[in-house]
Amino acid sequence: MTVLSFFAPVQDLLPLVESRMRQQADDRHPDLQAALRHIIDAGGKRVRPTVVLLAGRLLEADQDKLLTLAAAIEMLHTATLVHDDLIDGALLRRGNPTLNAQWTPAATVLTGDFVFARAAKLAAETDSVAVMKQFAETLAVMVNGELTQMFDSRGVPSRENYYQRIYAKTASLFELSTYAPALLGQVGASLRETMRQYGRLIGNAFQIVDDILDFTGQQAAVGKPIGSDLLQGLITLPALYYIENHPTDERVRRLLEDGYHNQANTNALVEAIRHSEAIAQAHTEAVALAEEAIALLSHFPDRPERYALEELARYIVNRTY
Repeated sequence: MTVLSFFAPVQDLLPLVESRMRQQADDRHPDLQAALRHIIDAGGKRVRPTVVLLAGRLLEADQDKLLTLAAAIEMLHTATLVHDDLIDGALLRRGNPTLNAQWTPAATVLTGDFVFARAAKLAAETDSVAVMKQFAETLAVMVNGELTQMFDSRGVPSRENYYQRIYAKTASLFELSTYAPALLGQVGASLRETMRQYGRLIGNAFQIVDDILDFTGQQAAVGKPIGSDLLQGLITLPALYYIENHPTDERVRRLLEDGYHNQANTNALVEAIRHSEAIAQAHTEAVALAEEAIALLSHFPDRPERYALEELARYIVNRTY
């Protein structure tokens, strides 16, 4: 398999997912239609809808409902990005202007709210109360996680805080992307739970790699300044490893005592982490999560979708942007 070959079993379905997303602004205000087109066209690799489709097909879920679910989950993800960009003051995402770079904060918030609402509508169209409950719970987890990060996570060197944060921020949505299709599929509770665990594991691995790239990536590819998380006071896994490995480092002491407001000290610490063993240690942890996720797939039939999910887990931990 090539690095992106996990798309192959469902590549013919992804345009249908995007079509359902685009339809959600039909007959709405022209500016809202234009905004939705803009954020869809600026979308990434569509990893989450791909996960939905692969998991659902592996578990023999109804294809039409799967397409609707995949569109719902990608729209939920898209809505969170609209609000995240506004909160962070980001003017670019993946090299494209964000909505808040062009619109007022009020218009941007309302557009994000609209996308959330249409995502919920699509989720309801699966005709599954269980899916809707899980969808609503995931949204609540994500919002609670953002508030926790905003108020309780700045300058906190805690693994427990970190793992809770990345579950809420990223892994909960990957978990939804595997568990909701399982709820629509032809399997029992045990395999549904196994698929849920797979989603959570690859989601945690995905965010750990993102946090590594925050130190090691190129700014143009990552789309934000290198070390931006630490500069905002968010202590991610590479920084946690560095702090544990270098408890007497004067830069660590100043970070923990004086906070993250001393930009010169924080910039120096970013460079130290960037070139330290902490990067490899964090990556090893992400790889272990991916391998655990791959092992869970042995419970499922030998099918192209299963092998694609295995390859996707490997891709997640080998990304360079």
